[in-house]
Amino acid sequence: MLKHYFEHRSGKGLIMETAERRRNLKESLIDAAEAGISSYGLPGLRARNLAERIGCAVGAIYNVVADLDELILLVNARTLAALERDLLAANREGGETAIDRLCRMALAYLDFATTRRLRWRAVFEHRLPPGKAMPDWYLDDQMRLFSYVEGPVAELLPHLTQSRRASIARTLFSAVHGIVTLGLEEKLQALAPGELREQVTFAVTAVARGLHEAGA
Repeated sequence: MLKHYFEHRSGKGLIMETAERRRNLKESLIDAAEAGISSYGLPGLRARNLAERIGCAVGAIYNVVADLDELILLVNARTLAALERDLLAANREGGETAIDRLCRMALAYLDFATTRRLRWRAVFEHRLPPGKAMPDWYLDDQMRLFSYVEGPVAELLPHLTQSRRASIARTLFSAVHGIVTLGLEEKLQALAPGELREQVTFAVTAVARGLHEAGA
């Protein structure tokens, strides 16, 4: 027993304990940052407040993340994962036609943005400092969302190349995002929830039918 204890307390055992503490601290930090962004948005995110919330020194934060930018990206990655689950569910529900699925995903996006407003805004409001590139893992998370739109687009336009369909999917996604943003932020006019849903459905249906008829 004593031999096992001393072996555990030295070398590999201590390294494993340290790694586990770092993992736990990192998860707690992401949880706290996610809660803060959900409640107050990006402007309310402060290292000192996070440290107080999880009971650690401010310096300990930078032992598990490089800076607050990395932490925000980790929170935003969770947000994208949650959005992905909603889009996947909408894509699988019923689904008479490709246009029906596109409309359901667009409305799922609207619902997500409505119910998780500050987290959704953080994904688009956060900017890295000049010269700092977005990490590949985060770009992969973003691009995966477009793939859900690309599936129905491929059904509508099967003759197009994959790259062309991917481009159209991104454009359609961006169009829905623009309508949702303008509607929720009331940039042009205040819209009732039902009216905004109608606008999103109308726009997606009109664009999708136009693409199908024109053959893009």
